Amino acid sequence: MTAEFNRNVLLVVNRELDADFRVEEFEHVALWDAEHEWIEMRLRAAREQTVTIGDLGLAVRFAAGEELRTEISAKFRRAGIEAELAAAGLRTRAFWTDPAGDFGLLLAEPG
Repeated sequence: MTAEFNRNVLLVVNRELDADFRVEEFEHVALWDAEHEWIEMRLRAAREQTVTIGDLGLAVRFAAGEELRTEISAKFRRAGIEAELAAAGLRTRAFWTDPAGDFGLLLAEPG
């Protein structure tokens, strides 16, 4: 399911920007980046190819194995969010989470 969702990006670019991505010639790749605590979704060119994006007047070359990053799915922890908020002059007013602690909602205010 995720692979098809990822490849759909190319179908949308084909349709909306008059491009000629050959979707079947791109492989789905998902990578965990432990340092940033995120998952990157990428599409890897199965072979060397040139893609034309008509509405932008672009021709983009892809080497065999070259990757196109399509998404970053970041994971956040309360301490990290609060540090970012503090750097922006905000503080946590309230924090709610599910019983397992997997999901959270934070309300911030000027600090």
